[in-house]
Amino acid sequence: MNKKLLLSHLNNAAAKDWRDWRWQFKNRVTRIETLETLLGKTALPNDGLKAVTSVYPLAITPYYLSLMQGNDIHDPIRAQCVPDPREISGDGNIPEDPLEEDSHMPVPKLVHRYADRCLAIMTETCATYCRHCNRKRFWSHSNHLSLKTRMHNMLRYIAEMPQIREVIISGGDPLILDDHILEYLLSSLKAIPHIDVLRIGSRVPVVMPMRITGELCRMLKRYRPLWFNTQFNHPSEITSESARACNMLQEAGIPVSNQSVLLQGINDSPEVMRNLLYGLQKISVRPYYLFHCDPAKGCLHFRTEPKASIALMEKIWQQCSGLCLPQYVLDVPGSAGKLPLNMLSGKIKNDLKNHQHFFDKFK
Repeated sequence: MNKKLLLSHLNNAAAKDWRDWRWQFKNRVTRIETLETLLGKTALPNDGLKAVTSVYPLAITPYYLSLMQGNDIHDPIRAQCVPDPREISGDGNIPEDPLEEDSHMPVPKLVHRYADRCLAIMTETCATYCRHCNRKRFWSHSNHLSLKTRMHNMLRYIAEMPQIREVIISGGDPLILDDHILEYLLSSLKAIPHIDVLRIGSRVPVVMPMRITGELCRMLKRYRPLWFNTQFNHPSEITSESARACNMLQEAGIPVSNQSVLLQGINDSPEVMRNLLYGLQKISVRPYYLFHCDPAKGCLHFRTEPKASIALMEKIWQQCSGLCLPQYVLDVPGSAGKLPLNMLSGKIKNDLKNHQHFFDKFK
């Protein structure tokens, strides 16, 4: 979508506003009426979208909206951020919390599934609400705890658990918080003797890359070892702006990894997936995980058929170098964690069988 057209629709904003992450966040498209004005009514379903947004709200940054290509209803950017009536149809028995995170919260919004690490949900808000999100149950839930109380409870629990050595700061998206709040959290965690590693999970390099500023990177650099995980799902998301954001983090000594989700109609073809992985390698972002889409309420239309997905990844494993290959996994409830689906590949099973004589030498 044309950037100049968006600026003119959004209070005749100037180009400098576009580069300001606070302007981007403040001017997120959050109403169906605004979306209709920008995209045209004919580009949206005739009805049902307001019913969807009453359950799962709408929010798209102007930047991410600008990545859409025309009014193509199959556009991969559009499919990830524009509401779809299928989100609220036919999934009455599907769990909202497929990974049972809520049952592993010793204090509110702190998920402790694995002994040596925990995940802190700092906010339920995102710059852009991804329609495939497995935590979309949080979007409409009011937060009864102040951020100060939330952090205090989390920090106290972590300090009392010496087996925890790694903390993942997540959300929502933690980078919608101001730098001074993030620094307070990072410094408080760093002061706990048994915390060795910090990790941030954020999609802002993809949906609001101007949030990655020089000031933010200088602050984050003080708390290394710090790892940064983001989520590129389609080659169209790899732009000069998103590449710059990742490069700034990398130049601050912060490794950037990618955790994609395999999404039907978006990246479930060999060509698209290969181009995504090549594109990530080109900007020095490590393809870390490819998640099979979780069976979360409101997300079923994004799920791919497992056998076809494994066949897709077999092609990728044959065509791409090791530096490009993510681990294709299914996240499951409890402590079982992420199951590597590549081990279900018929080709891998045959290869192992054909080389059984090699493994026999180690018996």
